[in-house]
Amino acid sequence: MRELVRRFYADAWNRWDDSVVDGLLAPDFTFRGSLGATVRGRDGWRAYRDQVRAAVPDFHNEVVALVVERRTAAARLHYTGHHHGVLLGVRGSGGAINYPGAAFFTASGGLLTDAWVLGDLDTLRTQLVDTTQP
Repeated sequence: MRELVRRFYADAWNRWDDSVVDGLLAPDFTFRGSLGATVRGRDGWRAYRDQVRAAVPDFHNEVVALVVERRTAAARLHYTGHHHGVLLGVRGSGGAINYPGAAFFTASGGLLTDAWVLGDLDTLRTQLVDTTQP
């Protein structure tokens, strides 16, 4: 379980490596992300990740702490990047973002089956600068 979560962030997120997704996520993987969307399946997760990537092309997940017990895991996370696209309805100006979060995982059969992610959106919103407003 520990290695699944670490690879999920290191490879599928931080390296944007689609070739590892089938070996990490169950076909019916459920992902509830910080942006409020719940998606299902590997393609659903890829679409969510790519939405984040379009807004923050260098989005990076740092696993600060990871607690694992049998088929479940909890991770304390730190997110960084530079806001270029639209995120939470705000068009980016290239400014840095830096905020904490947490994620809770379930696994079965050697694959992640469920993830629920909670990013500190209040902290994130204070960092988003809308360049289209006067």
